[in-house]
Amino acid sequence: MDLLNALVALTNFVIIPAATYGSQLALGALGVTLIYGILRFSNFAHGDTMAFGTTVTILFTWALQAIGVTFGPLPTALLALPLGIAATALLVLGTDRAVYRFYRRQKAAPVILVIVSIGVMFILNGLTRFIIGVDDQRFADGARFVISAGDFKQMTGLAEGLALRSTQVLTMVVAAICVALLFWFLNRTRTGKSMRAFSDNEDLALLSGINPERVVAVTWVIVAALATIAGVLYGLDKSFKPFVYFQLLLPIFAAAIVGGLGSPLGAIAGGFVIAFSEVTVTYAFKKVATYVLPEALAPSGLLQLLTTEYKFAVSFAILVIVLLIKPTGLFKGKSV
Repeated sequence: MDLLNALVALTNFVIIPAATYGSQLALGALGVTLIYGILRFSNFAHGDTMAFGTTVTILFTWALQAIGVTFGPLPTALLALPLGIAATALLVLGTDRAVYRFYRRQKAAPVILVIVSIGVMFILNGLTRFIIGVDDQRFADGARFVISAGDFKQMTGLAEGLALRSTQVLTMVVAAICVALLFWFLNRTRTGKSMRAFSDNEDLALLSGINPERVVAVTWVIVAALATIAGVLYGLDKSFKPFVYFQLLLPIFAAAIVGGLGSPLGAIAGGFVIAFSEVTVTYAFKKVATYVLPEALAPSGLLQLLTTEYKFAVSFAILVIVLLIKPTGLFKGKSV
């Protein structure tokens, strides 16, 4: 029985939160790896693109809630999400036309585009804070739990409860659908195959009659959708604060690089590697150890390697190790 309680505690505080967080990072890393694979630069404005898309979605969510529109047990934000994606797509397409296209036509070195993206990042960061402020914003509504800890205890008779939040289930389901649709699009549609050809060999793709501006536009629209969905899911699961999305840039880039920059499959794998590493290293295993070990050996400390304040340090450490040992990542993407 104690072993089951330990397993439930581990599932409740490590496995489910890490799987949820990994799904969010995977969607964010997919956007980063698409930009790198097709446009050939690291987009440092991606975190703030997520923040902008989430901000627009929150504003439309509040508008819907104000007129009494809800989505039953599901968050109202899902109804506002298409509007957030559309606004973010217009933003990134406008940014590309006003900023990136000039440097692309000048055949500027990738490092120039990276520096430009940092400038765009600061502008977007300021714009998002100006629109919605700097404080935490909670916009989740609908049913809070799929199963609560109390109900789980009552059903199983265990001492340890398992709480499964609806936002956690929603995150994993939506992320799985998005990944499936993206891979179907890249592998089955003519536009998706054009994007892959453009990524593999730009010169050969141009000789084959592929329109580069169309490929770029479609890429930005997909990235806007992935960024907005990832940002909204993260905000629903936790809360929305613009600066947190700026901080998320580190684990998202770490996920993309660990999996292999330019590899969509690697971005997904990297997201879960980073998420499980962060959650495992910062979790206090005292409760689990208390269930498993004899009472005489029960730990007095928290059995925590690092506090949660240092979770981004875990991402940074993994990123450095991968860059030193295998810069192409797990799935042999493009070297940084």
